[in-house]
Amino acid sequence: MSLSTTTLFLCLALALTNAAPVNHDAAVDDASLPDRCDGIGFDAITPDENGTFFFFRGSHLWKGFRGPAQLSNESFQQLDDIHNIGHVDAAFRMHNLTHNDHMYFFVDDKVFSYYGYALEKGYPKDIQQDFPGVPSHLDAAVECPKGECMADSVLFFKGHDVHVYDITTMTVKTKTWSHLPVCTSALRWLEHYYCFHGNNFTRFHPVLGQVSGGVYPKDARDYFMKCPNHGHGGHHTFLNCSDIKIDAITTDDAGKSYIFAGTNYMRVDTRREGLHDFPIARSWKEVTNGVDAVFSYSDNMYLIKDDQVYIYNAVPQYTLIEGYPKTLKEELDIEGHVDAAFVCPNDDTVHIIIGGTIRAIDLSATPRVVTHEWTLPFSHIDAALCNAEGINLFKGATYYHYESPMTLATSRIAPKPQHVNPAMMGCKK
Repeated sequence: MSLSTTTLFLCLALALTNAAPVNHDAAVDDASLPDRCDGIGFDAITPDENGTFFFFRGSHLWKGFRGPAQLSNESFQQLDDIHNIGHVDAAFRMHNLTHNDHMYFFVDDKVFSYYGYALEKGYPKDIQQDFPGVPSHLDAAVECPKGECMADSVLFFKGHDVHVYDITTMTVKTKTWSHLPVCTSALRWLEHYYCFHGNNFTRFHPVLGQVSGGVYPKDARDYFMKCPNHGHGGHHTFLNCSDIKIDAITTDDAGKSYIFAGTNYMRVDTRREGLHDFPIARSWKEVTNGVDAVFSYSDNMYLIKDDQVYIYNAVPQYTLIEGYPKTLKEELDIEGHVDAAFVCPNDDTVHIIIGGTIRAIDLSATPRVVTHEWTLPFSHIDAALCNAEGINLFKGATYYHYESPMTLATSRIAPKPQHVNPAMMGCKK
């Protein structure tokens, strides 16, 4: 790659969270501003409707993963002395159908509702008016949609008690999770739930409260912010679209899209949640050295590296199917270095690109064999993706677009390459 994988993913994340790159040391030279990296922690955390995170402490907030603190009332004008705001106790974004993209802030016994950064008419209100049964002086709050919780809900934290508010029935059930730290803020991100306490966080199950997904607590400065000597701390710049290069890309059956580059991956369908890169081994723990190609089929994800095929069942989380990895020859009846692969929606055929050839394999057949083979008008493709709009074959910072596998197979002249754009990758044009 022309630039490091870490730089690529960090720049994508910064671009899509509107967090302009700044010199961190210069940002905190003003002693009057709080420093998010000092280990004190946050009073509240919430994303806005675009997935930009707001981290609150006292009368200040930080917008995005890096950058200087600013007064909260610069973004939310009514959080000011007139309303006797000292600090935000809890905050969350609710974006179900009846409360689309509202941001709620809780201060003492009051709730403020914002829509499009404007305080809604009639607010602030007593918490009981909007959320009957929910106590005042909260520690944290987070939305939990149906499917992750039993119903569309909000989890309100106070001490070790969790008050589960059902949005539809407007009723509350209280649980005690004494095994969790007292949460000073909470966050839902990429279908996972995080309890923040001091400069640490603990991931938990939103229904059972069980600690899940690894050894906790972990330092938030390694994951949720950019701090010197922590995680991805340091000085980075936006990556130009002309420098983009990926290894693989796919969309699974649940509609989640992934980009792979080097040893990391990123969810690219989550602009509303904010973006971040993770090691591939975080979700596909047997694969540590990157992938050559990837495709999804029938609730399974196929990761190809060298001559090995790893198949993971996607439900409920990616789990390697017993007996894998297998060789390309065993699984797909092919040999050679795979450059890219794709499966189109509602199709049983995977198309494998090796050098200047493309091969079609019927995934519904047993055993699997190559049914067709064509010559491409180019070679050295990096990645491929097929969706409702057609097929994109990525080659460095450009891509070739085809309407269907048939037009790709019958084309003898390469179409004019198009440039990867900010809407696709979050890069700088």
